[in-house]
Amino acid sequence: METNNYQLGSKVLMKKKHPCGSAEWEIIRVGIDIKIKCMGCGHTVLIPRIEFNKKIKKVLSE
Repeated sequence: METNNYQLGSKVLMKKKHPCGSAEWEIIRVGIDIKIKCMGCGHTVLIPRIEFNKKIKKVLSE
């Protein structure tokens, strides 16, 4: 099982870009689901942790 080094407030880079053109997101809620906010336009998305772990590319800052 993977160990994830992200936490509340971490900035992450996702594999795919948001339609606004930004691939950077900030984690604003951690639990079974993870809520992330786009750093480009401010849009928020709630996705399951398993799906998030597949879509994350790397953690930029903690």
